[in-house]
Parts: sequence; structure tokens; C-alpha cells
Amino acid sequence: MNLENIQQPFIKKFPGDFSGNTLQRNTPKVLFSTVQPVGFDHPELIAFNEKLSEEIGLGALDEKDLNFLAATHLPENIKTYSTAYAGHQFGNWAGQLGDGRAILAGEIENNSGKKNEIQWKGAGATPYSRHADGRAVLRSSVREYLMSEAMFHLGVPTTRALSLAFTGEDVVRDIMYSGNPELEKGAVVIRIAESFLRFGHFELMSAQQEYKTLQELVDYTIDHYFKEISSEGIQKYKDFFENVCRRTADLMVEWYRVGFVHGVMNTDNMSILGLTIDYGPYSMMDEYDLNFTPNTTDLPGRRYAFGKQGQISQWNLWQLANALHPLIKDEKFLEDVLNDYGSYFWESHDRMLCRKFGFDQLLTSDEKFFTTWQSLMQDLQLDYTLFFNELEKYDDQKDLRQQFENVSYTFLNDEKLSKLEDFMKAYQSRLEKNIISREKSLEIMHKSNPKFILRNYLLYQCIEEINNGKTDLLTKLTHALENPYHTVYPEFSAKRPSDYDDVSGCSTLSCSS
Repeated sequence: MNLENIQQPFIKKFPGDFSGNTLQRNTPKVLFSTVQPVGFDHPELIAFNEKLSEEIGLGALDEKDLNFLAATHLPENIKTYSTAYAGHQFGNWAGQLGDGRAILAGEIENNSGKKNEIQWKGAGATPYSRHADGRAVLRSSVREYLMSEAMFHLGVPTTRALSLAFTGEDVVRDIMYSGNPELEKGAVVIRIAESFLRFGHFELMSAQQEYKTLQELVDYTIDHYFKEISSEGIQKYKDFFENVCRRTADLMVEWYRVGFVHGVMNTDNMSILGLTIDYGPYSMMDEYDLNFTPNTTDLPGRRYAFGKQGQISQWNLWQLANALHPLIKDEKFLEDVLNDYGSYFWESHDRMLCRKFGFDQLLTSDEKFFTTWQSLMQDLQLDYTLFFNELEKYDDQKDLRQQFENVSYTFLNDEKLSKLEDFMKAYQSRLEKNIISREKSLEIMHKSNPKFILRNYLLYQCIEEINNGKTDLLTKLTHALENPYHTVYPEFSAKRPSDYDDVSGCSTLSCSS
């Protein structure tokens, strides 16, 4: 790989702690600390994303590159560091946080001039590890590697994954915070993103009243990642905030389109570029439930439940607005943008649902139709993805119960079947209002509704197999996630088996997942 092309412009631009000290502590007035990865004596490569490596400018893999992938014996040009940020966690101000398990190698530019940051997750402690060891276990690393790539191929803005490797050591973890820690295999994953900047980076500088650094950080972010902004002065910062709001709303709509539940939408887990970032206790939606949260830490309040993600993203943007106020200095503008956020989000959301149903335009009457549909989905415990797959194949000449029995997680008795019949009649009537042909309608549906999603039970099976030295399922899942709008493996396009309903690390996850 072309490791000599990796540079670190961030640490040349901003104030940092260059001591290399990994003692976990506050590092006021700086945006990063230099830190060395712990290094691993016996790493073993599990997976490598060749296409991504070529795309970002790293090139082909060589045998000696395993050291780099495992953050061991690095070239002299790579100056490693972790960034400091703050955040609101579960609605409460948490103060300084930072990259507790992430260490950056720097930035690389490809032949077309696009730049990407390279970051290890699980390569050792940093000043921001908060009494932890900075390591990662296999299960969380596999989940990050596969899901970030799955989201990319679904067309959802996301960080990506370059490699996955065993570290050759065991790590002690208490998976459900139940007081029963166990040894697990350690792993390290390399993440790729145009930038890993979060709302929390801006919150930290603002909270510390480091307004000069805050302004420099916003200017840097605009110059590097918001080329569409050409205004000057305060207007530039206003345009920046509006752009962040728009990107965030668009991301939320994409999450709803594919049925993704993040699980821990703290402000430190919100990308300033509108990317899906930090894959922890996430889940793809099985049975449709607006109140579903995969994160045990989020119980019983369900702050980050599926149906609340749009609302929480707006709350998080309020916190970003507070952080940027010293630069924008216009309360009414910030309030107006945030109030408009809801209107933009819901219109975008409903237009997205139109595409999933194959409607060519959003009608005023669709609000009632969507509300009826949501009630049907929850009452009949219908699988979110499979429902739309079945809708594309719907034939009013066939038995309705037979068509949808494998989509429901409950028995379709006569009462439930009657509700489904009423809905399908309403759907047929709504389709008749389309101007486009049914063929064109189906084409829109095919592009909007995945045939394969990376369900938690499949991830659970894959992790178990890798733990036992097998990678067959990993290979199949990788192939399937690269083709999510086609049925590559029919066995993956099925609802979750009941055996996995209450399995820890599958249906229920913690923030350490």
C-alpha cells in the first residue's frame, strides 16, 4: 500500500497535546493528543476491502502491510493522534469525551484529489479512554466492518471499513454490564471517512470558550468539506449551519428508508458531514415498531427509539446551534432554521415513503394513508423490509394470508387479515392516482426497497463462526451486502428466526457492542 502518502494536516493546523501521554485526563484548549497505538505481536487479517483501498489511494495489499492494518510498526511519516470532543449523552452534558478507542493515522488523497481520513478502532488507550483500555473485541469490530459497508451499498451516507484483523490477544468485557466479565478475542478495524468531525468537536471548543479555535475549526471544515459555501463573514457560518441541518435531515430519512436504528444518538456520535458514524448497539428493523430500541442502555426511556430519531436529530442540532452561537450571534436565525428543520424532514420523509410504495407524487391524503399503514405494521407485527418486498409482488388473485404469513411475526387471524385486506384495497386505490405506469412504479420501488438487510441475527451467526475459525458466512454476507437490491441468497431474505428473539448480543445489545 502507498503508506508514504498519508499525512496529518489536522495536527499541523490546530492546538494539541504533543506529549504522547496516554494517561486518561482532561486536555483543555486542544483538539487532539498525539498517542502511539499499543502494537500487537501476533495480528491476523480477517478481511480486507480491496476496492476501497484502491479507491482512496492506498492501493494493493502487500504481506508487510498487515503491520499497518493492525497499527503495529508504523512508518515514520505516520504521526498518530486522537481527537478531543465533548457531547450530550442521553440528553445530559457529559463534558470532555474524545476518541477513546480510535487513533488516527492521518489523511490520504487519491488520484482525483479526494481526501479521506484513516482511523484505527481498538488499537489501544488514549487520554480519552475514560478508564478503559482502548481495545476492541471481535464482535463489535465485525459489526462495524460489515454494517458500515452494508450501509454504503444501500446508498446511506456512512463511514466505511477498510480492514478487520485479530490482534492476537484476549480482552476482558462485560457484554451486558451484568457483573459477569469474560475474556473475548481482541480485534482492530480500520475506518475510513472524508472526516470524523462530530458535533462534539464544536461543542468542546465553545464550552471552553475557545472561540478563536472554534472559528478556525469551522473555517477548516467549510474549506475542506463544504465546497458549496462561498459566502463570507457571519453569513458563511449561517450557511454552514443550514447545510449541516440539511445533511442531517437527509441522513435521518435514509435511516428510515432502510429501517436502521442507531441506538445511541448522542451529540458526540453525530457527524458534522451527515454520515452514519459509530456503529455500536445498532439494529436493522425486523418487525416494524416505532418504539423499538436495540440498546439496553436506552431502557426504559427509549430516547433513541426508531420513531424518535428525527426528533432527536433536531434536539442534537439545537446543541450544535448553541455551540455555534458565538460565531453566528443571531438567535432568531438559529431558531428559524431549527423550526424549519421539522418541516423539511417530514416532507422529505413522506416523499421517501411515496417512493417505497411506488407513488409518483406526494398527495395531501397520503398523510392519512401513511398513518393507517404504520398502525397496520405495528398491529400485525409485519417485517419492515419483507413487507415492501411482498408489496412489489402483490397479486390480488392470490390468497392474502398465504402471501403475507411469512412477513408477520404473529399469526394472521381473521381480524388481522381483515385489516390487511382493507389496507390493500386502499393501496390499490392510491396506486390508481399515479400518472406513471405500474411498471415505472415498480421500478421506483425496486430502487427504494432493499431485498437484503444485515440483520442482527446474521451478524451474531457470523461472529460465532469467525470465533470458531470459519469465514464462509462472512464471505456470503459480504457478497450479499454488496448487492442489497437483489436477492443473492434467498435464505437471507427471510424474517428473524424465533430462536434469536431474546439472545444477548443479538436482539439486545449494550453500548459496548
